[in-house]
Amino acid sequence: MLIDVVAFLAGWGAGWWLLWRIPVPPSSPPGARPPVSVVVPARDEERTLPVLLASLEGELRPGDEVIVVDDHSADDTAGVARSAGARTIAATDLPPGWLGKAWACHTGAGLAANPLLAFLDADTRLEPGGLDRLVAGYAEGGGLYSVQPWHRVPRPHERLAALFNVVALMGTGAFTPVGDRRSPAGAFGPCLLTGAEDYRAVGGHAAVRHTVLDDLALARRYRAAGLPVRIRGGRGTITFRMYPDGLGQLVEGFTKNFAAAARAVRPLTVVLVTAWMAALAAPLALAAGAPALALACYLAVALQVYAHLRRIGSFGVVTAVAYLVPLACFVVVFARSLVLTFGRRRVRWKGRDVATGRAA
Repeated sequence: MLIDVVAFLAGWGAGWWLLWRIPVPPSSPPGARPPVSVVVPARDEERTLPVLLASLEGELRPGDEVIVVDDHSADDTAGVARSAGARTIAATDLPPGWLGKAWACHTGAGLAANPLLAFLDADTRLEPGGLDRLVAGYAEGGGLYSVQPWHRVPRPHERLAALFNVVALMGTGAFTPVGDRRSPAGAFGPCLLTGAEDYRAVGGHAAVRHTVLDDLALARRYRAAGLPVRIRGGRGTITFRMYPDGLGQLVEGFTKNFAAAARAVRPLTVVLVTAWMAALAAPLALAAGAPALALACYLAVALQVYAHLRRIGSFGVVTAVAYLVPLACFVVVFARSLVLTFGRRRVRWKGRDVATGRAA
């Protein structure tokens, strides 16, 4: 029994260590800022794109530009972008060895006129003053600056993404008490800021054209070049809805990313995340032999999960109390991702066959 208690406390403690704090972009100082070229890769985003473009309307200053790269959409993505006043570019056919998002980002960056690039996914939305805060955060250190958007989850199935969100932040190793003193293991693809010169110096998306997780691979390129990589939480700055179109979209999206992402996580972080996941499952293991201890562990975990979730999205207290349901979803989808990443090595995503076996 003592061993069980010690093991639980170790895993539970690892959960606090890995998400000790989640800093957000700073308040923007008054005055001028450098002009920004916002590049938005978009494939079949006619429903989500208007939300982002509307949020950008009040954020743009003289000299800023918005470039939407239509990645061979089957819907009216291009028409929506043009009607909102964005510069709209049709991506040419994919060259051999390229994945669609990397090609769209590369295309947009090649046409950008400003010294600062912001890559935003089409399903994101800026909060008032969000672009200024992103630029202020970038200006504190340069290099590659990335923000994980605050996750809006208005529909029940979207709450199943809860632990994927938590583990994604834990896996970077950036939110421990050590903070920025250790470079993160990756970055967050939905929101990236970088100087155009640094972007070209590391090879940009051309250098990671074959990778499913271009954000992780880009972060590795910046670190190798001696450039800083910093990541933040998006609360109050930028939000998104990851998979609003149903459970199938959620499963395919995380299948595409998660097992490949795990290979980029540092070994010690893998051990700590695994210990935390074991602590989450401890109430199930203890229920038959020690029900009182199982209940105590369950309440401790539910409180911790709630503390984490309230900083990263609108998951709410019910999701935390029922955390065993998102945990089961996580285990099933992660197992599926492992099989497809290291077995079949392909998954279907947005009408394309995507190779899942290459993370970087």
